[in-house]
Amino acid sequence: MRTWSLVALTAGSLFASAPAIAEDALLKKAQELFKPIPSVVPAVKDNPMTHAKVELGKMLFFDPRLSRSEIISCNTCHNLGTGGVDAGPTSVGHAWQKGPRRAPTVYNAVFNVAQFWDGRAADLKAQAKGPVQASVEMNATPDHVVKVLSSMPAYVDSFKKAFPDDPNPVTFDNFAKAIEAFEATLITPAAPFDQYLEGDSNALTDQQRAGLRLFIDKGCSNCHNEINIGGGAYYPFGVVEKPGADILPPGDKGRYNISKTASDEYVFRVAPLRNVALRAPYFHSGKVWSLKTAVAVMGNAQLGANLTDKETDDIVAFLDSLTGQLPQITYPSLPTRTDTTPEPSFAR
Repeated sequence: MRTWSLVALTAGSLFASAPAIAEDALLKKAQELFKPIPSVVPAVKDNPMTHAKVELGKMLFFDPRLSRSEIISCNTCHNLGTGGVDAGPTSVGHAWQKGPRRAPTVYNAVFNVAQFWDGRAADLKAQAKGPVQASVEMNATPDHVVKVLSSMPAYVDSFKKAFPDDPNPVTFDNFAKAIEAFEATLITPAAPFDQYLEGDSNALTDQQRAGLRLFIDKGCSNCHNEINIGGGAYYPFGVVEKPGADILPPGDKGRYNISKTASDEYVFRVAPLRNVALRAPYFHSGKVWSLKTAVAVMGNAQLGANLTDKETDDIVAFLDSLTGQLPQITYPSLPTRTDTTPEPSFAR
């Protein structure tokens, strides 16, 4: 009787510990595939971070006078109050022109392998130079930007403080470096999933852990991995089955427009999934307004999987756990224009 009790107790303990072992294995696998967002601002290449540079970059990020019309700023399309994106589907720029793609989020963009959906900008300072010159966006020129900034003494002083070793600090390159410095601070640590990766198994709900298992087992993590849960590589949209033209516009061939290589047709940088629940609509076309629908589309197009309602709900629950703590940004007081500041123009 005593021997039976010992066997029963041992067996019961084994069965009781089985779920814990499975949970430990899930956490270990997640830690192999993903990395938590650090609580400290990362360094950026060839651009030392200083408080003066970050503060200047914040002013530039919010200043619409750098655009030709003086009504469009970086924050117009990368709104920090709405997940680092605008209302979508695609951004409206100079003279009410519509851009061809959804604005990518600026939050955690510093962790991406490159910027823009097609990766044509190597880093954030290269990206900062693009929209300000694009005719469909801010419709300005480097000379216009420098002329605007040089016309305001407060900006000139801020550039001198941010670039003290530069005898001519108000330049287009320094404009881009300052914006990069500010954008590098726009990280969102301490999401429930970050806390889970750091060892707190209770940071995720049962449904979120179920969604994480599916995210890994179904193959989502093959593309969406590392610190930004994406943003680190390029893949075709429609590996198994191309979505319809309503989601994948046939005229936008992604990286092919940059490389002119046939294998790059409809290839895009993998979308980072940090804070994804905050920024509908989805995809580069901005055509899908439901995160659950977006998950189902990706299941079909990329994995050839017809996910059940429960599976999509569980994966969406996991994606909700990727929402981190957004930085508190105080809207800056911008330098006052002078009589030499260029006047706005609405002409195309």
